[in-house]
Amino acid sequence: MTASPVTAKVRIQAEDFDLAAEMADLSQGRADIGAIVSFFGLCRDEGGRLAALELEHYPGMAEAEIGRICAEAIARWPLKGLVAIHRYGRIAPGGNIVLVLAASPHRQAAFDAANFVMDYLKTSAPFWKKEHFADGSSGNWVSAKDADDEARLRWQKA
Repeated sequence: MTASPVTAKVRIQAEDFDLAAEMADLSQGRADIGAIVSFFGLCRDEGGRLAALELEHYPGMAEAEIGRICAEAIARWPLKGLVAIHRYGRIAPGGNIVLVLAASPHRQAAFDAANFVMDYLKTSAPFWKKEHFADGSSGNWVSAKDADDEARLRWQKA
């Protein structure tokens, strides 16, 4: 019997996600998974200054780009499953923003794949962030950080 090809589960949604439910869905009935690495990003309060982070995306293009990133991860590492969920809308401090789950028979592949997906999500997925401050004012749309670009570039060398 041939194993079915691995496909990524990609969702872009306004609603919150449940880490435990997503993990259970990925691993249920799977004896071929030896490791699941999870990354979930939360909205920081920036020392009490931030009231919310507003996330916008380019519908259709965001899903396609995240799907492309995930397909590349599946091609590079021996994964048994991959989940990438990114939220949009207004998110308060402490709220979930992004979830990546990478499942593999071995931990290093799961770590590397999750890291790879996050590095590309931070730099290549068409999302924009705007800060809303506790004093009622709004900031500009947040620019990408050089450190994020540098993190992504290391995968081109690997």
